[in-house]
Amino acid sequence: MSTLTATAPDAPVAAAARPAYRVTGRRVLASEWAKLWTLRSTWITLGLGLLFLVAFGLIASSRYKSGIGSAHMDPDFARSTAVSLSLFGTNFAQLALGVLGVLVTAGEYSTGMIRSTLAAVPRRLPVLWSKATVFGLVALAVSTVGVFVAFFFGSRIVSGTPAAMDFSHAGVVRSLLGAGLYLGLVGVIGTALGALLRSVAGGISVLVATLMLIPGLISLLPSSWRDDISPYLPSNAGESMFALTHDTTSLSPGAGLLVFLGWTALALAGAAYRLLRSDV
Repeated sequence: MSTLTATAPDAPVAAAARPAYRVTGRRVLASEWAKLWTLRSTWITLGLGLLFLVAFGLIASSRYKSGIGSAHMDPDFARSTAVSLSLFGTNFAQLALGVLGVLVTAGEYSTGMIRSTLAAVPRRLPVLWSKATVFGLVALAVSTVGVFVAFFFGSRIVSGTPAAMDFSHAGVVRSLLGAGLYLGLVGVIGTALGALLRSVAGGISVLVATLMLIPGLISLLPSSWRDDISPYLPSNAGESMFALTHDTTSLSPGAGLLVFLGWTALALAGAAYRLLRSDV
């Protein structure tokens, strides 16, 4: 009896000494941030995205500079501006960033790590929001740096030509920021597709089809249908976000942003629904 009486008060002390850990939004974000940068593919793919933005922008600017005044230059290319030339690599960078977004989520399903992740965060949805937020902000930062660097050097290459522009020209900064935002949202869509399809190959296939193949197929439709549908496709709405000029067949920058945000929200909603309703 004396032994029991002596040891009973020690139990609450031991329980109180054990640290209590809670799953918070900040901790989930920190976890996803750490996981993102431990992957070698993150560094490689982000580097490729940055390289595509800068290199193709400079190549397009150099080609314009060397071919200006030539009778063999394509008329559409001859009407280019320093902004459109500098953003020539956007179509290539969107694939790199979108593919990495798919890998961020679908890669955990292929390795089985998603089980550990959801065991640590049983509510599930904070994992999706954290992955999308972390990678979206990283893609936004890398893309914005890339487009500004491409324009900084590209505008100097075409200086003295009809395409010449600088940061003080109307719409230039808005176009560059719009391009960075577009690529950041493409990364978020890639993240959502990876969580929705849970397959790296499937997510990449749908991403490529959405951004590149479907716009080409829409061009085969009758012109009356094409003109009504085309501006609202994800790639075309996104392009209107950073286009310097607009016509009756394209959306305004604000409308393009709203449409592209709608596509992004739709992809995230689908990913959230499957994450809640399906086993891992």
